Amino acid sequence: MIKETFLKLIANYTDDDRLTSELWSEIEKNYSSKKRHYHTLQHLDNLLAQLTEVKREIHDWSTILFTLYYHDIIYNSLKSDNEEKSAELAEKRMLQVSVPNVTIALCKEQILATKSHLKSENADTNYFTDADLSVLGQDWETYSLYCKNVRKEYAVYPDIMYIPGRKKVLKHFLAMDRIFKTDFFHTKFEQQAKQNLQKELELLNG
Repeated sequence: MIKETFLKLIANYTDDDRLTSELWSEIEKNYSSKKRHYHTLQHLDNLLAQLTEVKREIHDWSTILFTLYYHDIIYNSLKSDNEEKSAELAEKRMLQVSVPNVTIALCKEQILATKSHLKSENADTNYFTDADLSVLGQDWETYSLYCKNVRKEYAVYPDIMYIPGRKKVLKHFLAMDRIFKTDFFHTKFEQQAKQNLQKELELLNG
C-alpha cells in the first residue's frame, strides 16, 4: 500500500517511469537501513493508516503525502539535524518532478515541525505531527516494542547517557497540557499516551 500510494502521488507530476522508480528505491533503501528499527517503512505504513482516517479533514493531501515519505528519509541517531537534512532532500526530489513551489515550501515546513511537534497555525501540519506521535497512544505491548526499537536505534549510547535523555523526553511530553493538537487524535490517543509515558518513566526510574 505504501509503495502504490507513492507511485500514484508521483504520477500526478511526471510520467518518467525511470525517475519514479529511482525516487521510490531511494525511499525504500533509506527506510530499510539496518540501523533503523522504528523509523522504517512500517512507520510510514502506520502514518498513512492514521492519516487516511482523517483524510476528509485534510486540505492538501498531496503535500501531506510528500511530507510522510520524506520526513524521516535522513535519519542518524548521532545527528540533530535530521529534519533539516530530510527537508532539503525533499525539496531536491520534488523539484525533479516539477512540484509547485508552494507545495514544496509547505512540505518542508511540515517536516521541520516534526522536530518539536508544537502546535501549528496550519491544521494539516497538526494532523501530520499528531499522526507522527500516534504510537505513543497505542496499547502497552505496541508502545513497549516502540521503546525497544528506539533504544536499538540509539544503541551507540550506553544506558548512563541514554536513560537521562529518554527521561527528559518523557517528562517533556508529560508536562504538556495536550500532547495531541487536533481533537480527533486527542480523543483517540491522549489518555493512553499519558499512561504509557508515565509507565515507561517509572520503569526507567527503577
